[in-house]
This record gives sequence, structure tokens and C-alpha cells, in this order.
Amino acid sequence: MSFEIYDDRACFLGEGPFWHPERSQLFWFDILAGRILSRDATGPREWALGQMASAAGWVDAETLVISTETGLRRFDIASGAHEPLAAIEADRTDTRCNDGRADPMGGFWASTMGKNAETGAGAIYRYFEGTVERLFPEITIPNSICFALDGRRAYFADTPTGKIMTVALDAQGWPEGAPEIFVDLSAEGLNPDGAQTDAEGALWSAQWGAGRVARYLPDGRFDRAIAVGGRHSSCPAFGGPEFTTLFVTTAQEGIEAPDVAQGRVYCAPAGIAGRPEPAVRLNG
Repeated sequence: MSFEIYDDRACFLGEGPFWHPERSQLFWFDILAGRILSRDATGPREWALGQMASAAGWVDAETLVISTETGLRRFDIASGAHEPLAAIEADRTDTRCNDGRADPMGGFWASTMGKNAETGAGAIYRYFEGTVERLFPEITIPNSICFALDGRRAYFADTPTGKIMTVALDAQGWPEGAPEIFVDLSAEGLNPDGAQTDAEGALWSAQWGAGRVARYLPDGRFDRAIAVGGRHSSCPAFGGPEFTTLFVTTAQEGIEAPDVAQGRVYCAPAGIAGRPEPAVRLNG
């Protein structure tokens, strides 16, 4: 498998790719620039949000939930208008949003981190049926949020630790028990960034600084790795008609004099199907 450029607009910190299953359309973010990008039949699309934003889920064909530095917002695709849905650390000017994803029970996991990646300044939260609860505090760079096929297990990482964690979830999608290590990449010096699971339950991990996406089987065993054109591969997403295309965002952040390969969105045939992102349920 080899990646090609899907969109050549350079993002300083490309993140949060998300395939809307009802629109057959990819959305992604340039976090620090506060913009959401996409492509449709008319060509490139872009919206300025007025604050940092990093991840999205879908409510219906016209509406997204987006994670911003002040919390979750309801975003109208047609007009670009957005309004507050749930505050998350809205009173803190030292933190911003980072990784996030809808869970199979209709919730949305969102995370925060220090704007200068201060140790332990961030956390992972869950929005569910109109309320927000903090799940995991004292995280430095939260990433790798994704879920098992049946919704009864979640994955996440604190990138500097090099470890992807897993935790069991109850029937409503709340963590039960303590997180455990799913895969430890610290000995290899790898930095787990965004992740997604496929239709076979394996986890695909974009690895910051390594220019690759690696696949790990449900028992944590390494399966394969695919090179990405950008050095800082930040997050994968499955999309396309059969969810067999793998999209990957990349970033220019931290690269002195980045070349044209950095910060682009790449795509490739995955060889394995993903699955549609679940919808976010706004109320009970």
C-alpha cells in the first residue's frame, strides 16, 4: 500500500480526520489555525471557527459536533454557523482541545491539553445525553481515542508515555475498572498519536515523528506499518464507498523548514475495511 496526496492544502497541525457516512465526505482540522477543512463535489471547502478546534462527530446529514478550546459546539455545515453545546474547560486560557471521537453508545469523548504541552495539564472527558464528565485527569498529550466494535472497550494514549491504554466500558459506555496497557511503544521510541479501529477490531495508530501508521491486532500484536509522506502522521480515518480508504492527516509543527510533503492529507487503499463513525446523540 502506498499513500498519495488527497488534499494539498498545508496544515500546521492537521488533525481529527472524520468521514461523514451520510455525506460521504471527509472533514479534518488545522488545530492551531482554528479551521475545519473538507472536500466535496464542488472542490475544497474551509471554515474559520474563531478558536482552536480539533475533532468532530456527526449528528445528522447537516450537523456536526466539533471539539474546540472552549468545549463542544454544534456546527451547521451549510452555513458554517456554530453554537455552544457543552462547555469543557471554557474558563481556562492555558488549555486547548486535542483528540476526540464519537463512541458507539452515542457519546463523544473529547480531550484537553496544555497549550505548551505542560505535564499533566490535560484530561479526557465524555459528553453523553447532554452532560459532560471527566474520565481521566492529569494527561499531558491525550490521543488515540477509539473504540472496540461492540462499544465495550475504549483505547487512548498519553503520547509522551509511548503507551496506548485500553479500558473496559459498561453498557452505557462509561469506563469500568482501571485502564491497562494495550501496547507499549516506548522501547521503540514511537509516539502514538491519533488512532482508529477497523472492522476486524484491530487498531491503526498514527505515530508522530515516524511518518507511518501501524496496525495492531486486538491482542496488541504488531501486524504491519505503512509509510506516510508527512513525517508527523497525526490521525487516521477510514472512508470511501466501502470504508476501505485510509486517510491520514499530517503536521508541519516542530519541523524546521518543512517541505511540500508536510501538513498534507494522504490517502491509500487500506486492504481492510473500516466502519462508519457512530452518530452523536444530543439528548436522551
